[in-house]
Amino acid sequence: MAPPSEGGTDALLPDLPKGPLQAYRARASFCWQELVLFLEGEDMLRLKKAIFSALENDPLFAHSHGEDLSLEKYRELSFLRCKRVMEYSLLPVEEMVARPLSVQTLIACLGMYDWSLAVKFLLHMLTFGSAIYSSGSERHLKYLPKIFNMDIFGCFAVTELSHGSNAKAIRTTAHYDPTTEEFIIHSPDFEAAKFWVGNMGKTATHAVVFAQLYTPGGQCHGPHSFVVQIRNPKTLLPMPGVMVGDIGKKLGLNGVDNGFAMFHKVRIPRQDLLNRIGDVTPEGTYVTPFKDDRQRFGASLGTLSLGRVAIVGMAIVNLKLAVSIALRFSATRCQFGPSDGEEVRVLEYQTQQWRLLPYLAAAYALDHFSKSLFLDLAELQQGLMGTDQGARQAELGREIHALASAGKPLASWTAQRGIQECREACGGHGYLAVNRLGDLRNDNDPNCTYEGDNNILLQQTSSYLLSLLAHHVQGGAHFQSPLRTVDFLQAYPDILGQRFTCPSVDSCLDSSVPLAAYEWLVCYLLRKSYQKLNQEKRSGRNDFEARNNSQVYHCHPLALAFLELTVVRRFHEYTHQPHVPPPLRAVLGRLSALYALWSLSQHTALLYQGGYFSGEQAGKMIQNAILDLCSQLKDDAVALVDVIAPPDFVLNSPIGRADAL
Repeated sequence: MAPPSEGGTDALLPDLPKGPLQAYRARASFCWQELVLFLEGEDMLRLKKAIFSALENDPLFAHSHGEDLSLEKYRELSFLRCKRVMEYSLLPVEEMVARPLSVQTLIACLGMYDWSLAVKFLLHMLTFGSAIYSSGSERHLKYLPKIFNMDIFGCFAVTELSHGSNAKAIRTTAHYDPTTEEFIIHSPDFEAAKFWVGNMGKTATHAVVFAQLYTPGGQCHGPHSFVVQIRNPKTLLPMPGVMVGDIGKKLGLNGVDNGFAMFHKVRIPRQDLLNRIGDVTPEGTYVTPFKDDRQRFGASLGTLSLGRVAIVGMAIVNLKLAVSIALRFSATRCQFGPSDGEEVRVLEYQTQQWRLLPYLAAAYALDHFSKSLFLDLAELQQGLMGTDQGARQAELGREIHALASAGKPLASWTAQRGIQECREACGGHGYLAVNRLGDLRNDNDPNCTYEGDNNILLQQTSSYLLSLLAHHVQGGAHFQSPLRTVDFLQAYPDILGQRFTCPSVDSCLDSSVPLAAYEWLVCYLLRKSYQKLNQEKRSGRNDFEARNNSQVYHCHPLALAFLELTVVRRFHEYTHQPHVPPPLRAVLGRLSALYALWSLSQHTALLYQGGYFSGEQAGKMIQNAILDLCSQLKDDAVALVDVIAPPDFVLNSPIGRADAL
């Protein structure tokens, strides 16, 4: 199809080079440039072009093909590249505040090039810098120019050697001394050492340290965050009382220096408590703008969700890169065919379509969810920085915490499985290091673990849903939330009475069908989990034991199904909105339906177990609908990849080149 003719877009979206992929591009049902403009907008495309051009034209970012960098050299290079990105000032502060998605775009573009660079930049600017900006107050603004100028370099220290996912139980302490108006930061033993902290190993000069806040008299007010200097910015030598070092080589992301730190009665000024959710007066009295601990904790959860929301975006970038490489390869690689004819391109095989195209659809659906969740988080942080400390703000924090806690597992696991499928779908060529799929797999792997182990995080989401049901059952509370992700549960009894009624495969080819099935599935799993918990308690088990015994076949799938429903709903609404350009409606509708049906098909046993499906035809319809959608999207696959793939220099995969040569 012909590209759009709006002025100024030709330079942003030049025609792709001719080559073996041209046959598929010519068969596409839509114009890839028009879809890029619809999804991104001109301003974001200009930002991407500026970032990619800066990287490609600077010798510091030249790829070292055929050379294995030493650990020290790779970390040095990552730091120098991070510094250069800061010097380019690609994204002014006012732009970050005005257009929050530009921050996510910058991280994604850097990650497409090299995740070690992106993570290093993210930890300094978005995690360390944003924590100070959003969790602190006016007295902490002095740090921001130093962050942007890299006069100081930051890290975010929550995890400890003996406590990762259970952040509430961290053991680093911050005792307030009113005689000197200082907090005393202390690690009681080695198990309380901060551990796995990115940037801490070699380069960080300052850390946002989470510690249990104690006021005089010994009262503990729970984890709070403090700005602590850990190294001299000029010499990088540890500050007095700080033992800090590097934890060594990892499976991936080795350009990031993960480190440890122990504090021996390190004194910091009272003003270095980040005091947005709670403060201590000079005399030692704890004060907070929140009416109760639940509201304060809800607000803090929203702030802590930043890392998890960022990881959702990181995982989806990895999936985008992997499917771009695998589908371009599949559209050119020829194998087998009729005995009297030419060999067939492997993308023509149904099995290859079934292996790869659902992950392409997942990349689109999850990318939209990632962006929308990032904007939700920006709304929360803007509220925290204003005067909105009411009940809605606290509930928004709890809801975003629930979405991020399940979003990270869904995105990172989908990317993990998708990258492996792409690697195998490229045969031996996928195993060559130069084609990058191995690096993507290794660099994505920690997304399943840091900022909370995936299986543990899912318990946060199921607990959120179960608490809503408990309030509804015990007190008649309405199911409602600021982002309306749970509002459908108000029809909980009626939804449980519904059954699958599609008369044909064609009637399944819209995402509204799996959307209705997902609503039933979440209601079913919520009721099942609630009943299981109560059954365990009636058997004499305490709350901890009851929850522990209710995870595997109850709360775990509940959390995943709820998040999948949220992704499906948001992408369905986005792709079916009135202002979708008519030429794009069909392909976007197919992507939405394929992701929804493919995800739903992984719960087929539960749909039969609960009675939503009955007879063999229901399951067969879903399977046939998935295969039909794969067939319909096959000729659009290369153009859909052209929409999400970065330039060849950034993709850095010979079998994934845009010209396929």
